[in-house]
Amino acid sequence: MNNPGTNSHGEEIDNEYDSDLEGEKATKKTSAFESDIDDDLENEAALAQMAGSLLMEGEEDDTNLDEIENILELPDLGYPKFTLAKNKARFLRMVSWYRGKEEWIEVAPLSGVTKLFKQQTKELEGIRSSKLDYEMELETGTLTPSQRSYRRDELKMCRVQEKMAVHLISKLQVKIKSGRR
Repeated sequence: MNNPGTNSHGEEIDNEYDSDLEGEKATKKTSAFESDIDDDLENEAALAQMAGSLLMEGEEDDTNLDEIENILELPDLGYPKFTLAKNKARFLRMVSWYRGKEEWIEVAPLSGVTKLFKQQTKELEGIRSSKLDYEMELETGTLTPSQRSYRRDELKMCRVQEKMAVHLISKLQVKIKSGRR
């Protein structure tokens, strides 16, 4: 019987702790410089991974959004690429939100689905309006190269958001129709 104040297998725990410390010492760097180099390499790897999903100056995204039926089913490497990191982050948040809503639809009450349908339909109007604005601005030819790049990125974001909203709205419509039978 073990007494709560004592540990009958304390040596076993101490040995495990000692072996963990030895392993830690073996992996420790010999200098602060080596540690900084490793940190820099990790940061570069993270930046390279993010840069893989961002477009560089003059680079074009070869993703044809018209051919994609459901953006949410794309693998991470198939996602559209953006020039601005903020749009990439916004896109990832959007994907997460839309995925969550698609899962929610399956268990949601009809009143909640109807409410979301109305919200998404109204939001879709705003998305399409912004998309038209960006398209018209790009057609004027009066923008600087950096402004053009920014507007193209925003236009792509509108197109992506429109596709996801349309897909969600269609799922909402199916749920509403099946719920009213």
